[in-house]
Amino acid sequence: MRQEFDVVFAGAGPVGTVAASLLAARRVSAPARIAVIDPRFAREGDGADWDLRVFALNHASRRLLRAAGVWQRLPRERISPYEHMCVWDASGEPGGRRSLSFDCAELGEPDLGCIVDGRSLKWHALQAAREAGITMIEAGVRAITVDEGAVRVRLDDGRDLGARLIAAADGAQSPVRELLGVRTSGHDYGEDALVFHVRTQSEHRRTAWQRFLASGPLAFLPLADGRSSIVWSVCHREAARLRSLEPGALAAALDEASAGVLGRTQVASAIAAFPLRLRTAECLAGERFALLGDAAHVVHPLAGQGLNLGLMDCAAFVEVLEDAGGAAAFGDLRVLRRYERWRRSEIGPSSAAFDGLDRLFSNADSRLSTLRGAGLEVVGSIGPLRRWFAARALGTSGDLPRMLRGRG
Repeated sequence: MRQEFDVVFAGAGPVGTVAASLLAARRVSAPARIAVIDPRFAREGDGADWDLRVFALNHASRRLLRAAGVWQRLPRERISPYEHMCVWDASGEPGGRRSLSFDCAELGEPDLGCIVDGRSLKWHALQAAREAGITMIEAGVRAITVDEGAVRVRLDDGRDLGARLIAAADGAQSPVRELLGVRTSGHDYGEDALVFHVRTQSEHRRTAWQRFLASGPLAFLPLADGRSSIVWSVCHREAARLRSLEPGALAAALDEASAGVLGRTQVASAIAAFPLRLRTAECLAGERFALLGDAAHVVHPLAGQGLNLGLMDCAAFVEVLEDAGGAAAFGDLRVLRRYERWRRSEIGPSSAAFDGLDRLFSNADSRLSTLRGAGLEVVGSIGPLRRWFAARALGTSGDLPRMLRGRG
């Protein structure tokens, strides 16, 4: 017997589970008519230590997580608000020449955003969906068939699901996107992002620090326990070399790369590496399907906006379905094309901007060094321009879904 749903979400990461919970919370569909499928659901909650993967969430994402019933569940000790941000070119000085700083007090905000533990976020988003009554199915997708009336999903355990709509939120290597025949365009950066945690000689002062080096950006993200999470982008060969170093040697290399912005560092975790890519799906929606999160777009992490973009996909997706006026319209191509146009108008410029910033800052051309340093100083010296950039980073400007407008 085939189970029938209004919407099937492929992928039990934060994007898929948050979108599912939001659909139920907004009463766009009954929880029992929403399914989340994944080959393996997370079986652990909050670990003994912070996850190596952390996310910088802006104000819009925080409001969305609250609406989905997720934010309220997150342990406060795994949320680290940051109040200041300092970005500087390798040829400049933090807080001085060729740098750009933001302060929440200047913007009239309690903070600029929050660093959140990745493991905790995934676990509590999953648990919120479960508690909302959404159907959870642990299985992979073997085949997808789309016709005018429905989409049929064959699982690898032999079961069949029927739905009005399938939403792929199963990551950058999305198997569902492949089964739907949707291609991607973009390029590899030839770099890895090294992530690990460090203790620092000086306090981070709830400040996110980022230095643009010729080899790629280096970020210190403040954690609630006083440590900093490192995101260090370097070429594959250098990443392998750095990962092979003893902790003391790795810390010394980090101190040199950061110009000692927080004094001497001490490695305080394991180290992981993630390859960096720019990818955008050639279409974000089609006949009875939509793509969300990394299945739709992958951007450079230098601005920390990857998950924020994915969560905005969730809000736009739910609003479009809500405005369609009922579950019968869920698979309507005209409805889904509205979602695609809306999100492409935001994702396209964002992807191009992040890619352009990486090209501008991650090179050793002395002429570009002068240009980028001057650019940072100009933005920093013009109040309205600096506030415009800050508002975009906060997620308080742009074409926001209704539920995310305003403050809070």
